[in-house]
Amino acid sequence: MRRSLVLTNEAARHPFRATLPPHVTRVEEGPAANRSQWRPSLEEVRTFAAVYVSGVVGVTAFIA
Repeated sequence: MRRSLVLTNEAARHPFRATLPPHVTRVEEGPAANRSQWRPSLEEVRTFAAVYVSGVVGVTAFIA
């Protein structure tokens, strides 16, 4: 097993992150990096709205 001479990463800025191995904190490039631009589809919005409304109606019926 190969071990680094330095056991911590000083650039991590947090004690826990400094102890993690390099492959855990590596930043991916390419298509996987575009996950922040995720947009919900119309079907997902409708499903969320249906669940939200049914939850509000259920809670209101339970209280009343």
